[in-house]
Amino acid sequence: MPHGVPNRNWSYPTAIKFGVGRIGELAEHAKSIGLKKPLLVTDKALAALPITAAALEVLDAAGLGRAVFSDVDPNPNEANMAAGIAVYKDGKHDGVICFGGGSALDLGKMIALMAHQKKGLSVWDLEDIDDWYTRADAAKIAPIIAVPTTAGTGSEVGRAGVLTNSETHKKKIIFHPALMPKVTLCDPALTVGMPRFITAGTGMDALAHCLEAYCSPFYHPMSQGIALEGMRLVFENLPKAYKHPDHLMARAHMMSAAAMGAVAFQKGLGAIHSLSHPIGAVYGTHHGTTNAVVMPMVLDFNRKEIKDRLAAAAAYCGIKGGYKGFRARIMGLRDELDIPANLTKLGVTDPDLDMLTEMALEDPSCGGNPVKMTKKNTRKLYEACL
Repeated sequence: MPHGVPNRNWSYPTAIKFGVGRIGELAEHAKSIGLKKPLLVTDKALAALPITAAALEVLDAAGLGRAVFSDVDPNPNEANMAAGIAVYKDGKHDGVICFGGGSALDLGKMIALMAHQKKGLSVWDLEDIDDWYTRADAAKIAPIIAVPTTAGTGSEVGRAGVLTNSETHKKKIIFHPALMPKVTLCDPALTVGMPRFITAGTGMDALAHCLEAYCSPFYHPMSQGIALEGMRLVFENLPKAYKHPDHLMARAHMMSAAAMGAVAFQKGLGAIHSLSHPIGAVYGTHHGTTNAVVMPMVLDFNRKEIKDRLAAAAAYCGIKGGYKGFRARIMGLRDELDIPANLTKLGVTDPDLDMLTEMALEDPSCGGNPVKMTKKNTRKLYEACL
């Protein structure tokens, strides 16, 4: 293996086929879970790229067809889902291959979830609240294979998807245990063609997942350890992947860090995500980039509660200077990746802070923040982010 990237099979939390060139196994894994006529769900930009054509060739050569649905917005909504379900039913498909970044992975999961549920059940009835997921008929959820082409969201190892309500502009987390992909195929070579700003934004999303999980006050030692190593991998490899897009080992480590972040945030998320979700839903900003923009302000907001914990993380990651050194490393990383300095520079001008504050406090992520979020301190935090 001249590129040095190992091939491995992992089963935590699902079957993960990891290695360069493993997209060639896509049809084999689809057949292994009983698929005969899968629908590949991707986004508009990816649909026209060679990596998607190559994946479809693999499926077609094995007699699985080459059906695609790509009408996926950057922040997918229920209209995208309805359109995808129509294609899925018309084509008499029997499973979904989610191919792309977070948007395609999340929407593909929603199509698999809702295509054959009973009439009258809305996707919003399955929001990640208490045991709402039990309202769905698990037997009618189509099998899912996930093929990430970015290294950030981690949706490929998750049991949920994020869907934006196009009327309220609120992002909702839709959960069901059966949304965990049966097989996840992680091929670092698929991420090589990402535009630089997507490499940066998705990579910072992975960091935000690990960072917030690590700082969350809830008890989950397994997630804590995974989050810590995930942060180290991002600090060491994201600048390399950004500067040298064809650096396969850096890409592989980032792909691992993305999956690790999604596993880790079972422990909880926090203010980074509860601020970012409303901004993305209302102003259409890139989720990971928005996380990166608000990250240092949230660190300052939580400092009193997290400084000792982040001093330990700094030591593990080889960063000198304790909490201050850790924060400085975040600032340096943002500079290296050309992340906008604040929300205004990101293009969010004259926002309705009262509305955003209300939305942030409704977001389930805020419950995992180390400092209790209130109307007063959350609005002040948004002001600091501008």
